[in-house]
Amino acid sequence: MMSDGLQLAEIPREKRISKADFLRKYVRPQKPVVIEQLIEDWPAYEKWNLEYIDQVAGDKVVPLYDDRPISSKYKFNEPHTKMKMSEYIELLKSGPTNYRIFLYHLLKEVPSLQKDFSFPDLGIRFLKQLPTLFFGGENSKVFMHYDIDFANILHFHFHGKKQCILFPPSESQYLYKVPHALISRQDIDFVNPDFEKFPALKKAKGYITELNHGEALYMPEGYWHQMTYLTAGFSMSLRATPRSVANFSKAVYNVFFMRHFDNYMRKWKGQKWIDYKNEQAVKKTHQRNKIEQ
Repeated sequence: MMSDGLQLAEIPREKRISKADFLRKYVRPQKPVVIEQLIEDWPAYEKWNLEYIDQVAGDKVVPLYDDRPISSKYKFNEPHTKMKMSEYIELLKSGPTNYRIFLYHLLKEVPSLQKDFSFPDLGIRFLKQLPTLFFGGENSKVFMHYDIDFANILHFHFHGKKQCILFPPSESQYLYKVPHALISRQDIDFVNPDFEKFPALKKAKGYITELNHGEALYMPEGYWHQMTYLTAGFSMSLRATPRSVANFSKAVYNVFFMRHFDNYMRKWKGQKWIDYKNEQAVKKTHQRNKIEQ
């Protein structure tokens, strides 16, 4: 399927799937899949919506992020503002907003939520730490990135709809990856890309789907992902360790060296460092693909 020129195939869907089939068809070949009826036995399937979260966690102060470009003013993953969860949910319900919550440990803050889910028996070794939650308003976007720890991820969506665009690690060469970072250029609109400015994107082959309430998306290790909240809603991720030794090594490098180096350079060079990285993303991608500058 071509979405405004991007080469995107629909992510395969399974109503239910056995552990053996999940491992054989998706985990071993590292292919994404949406499992539609994986969590119907979880209390969360019936209970979790914005009203319920407001009820149990309305008084919690939460970190918020918007879609401003990364700048030297903020450290890696530093929030842009904070407010009470009840105020944030009010904001989500009142219409489109760019404010998002990501990697938030709500289940630690509100332990009663821990009874609402269980780790699925799918043959992958989930990290048993508490899962993180992600919230977004209608039309808010999460820029294209891959995860620092190269985890295998099961991503469950609640309340409304969310569009997900994925690219395998093999497509990194076309995605204008920013050096010393986990993102592509933030000025690329993957829903409506500018091929004159970013011609290498035409070569990238990826996947697209719309996630509905209660559906689970399997994202293999190192996959790029960009999310658009089509309605206000929230998601939860369960993570499993990388199976490949190479990816485990990359994860260790990212966590213990890359992000600290990047924070140090931001402090030292400021905006010049950010601008330099963005220039290099275009320069290196075009050199690799023999595109005239």
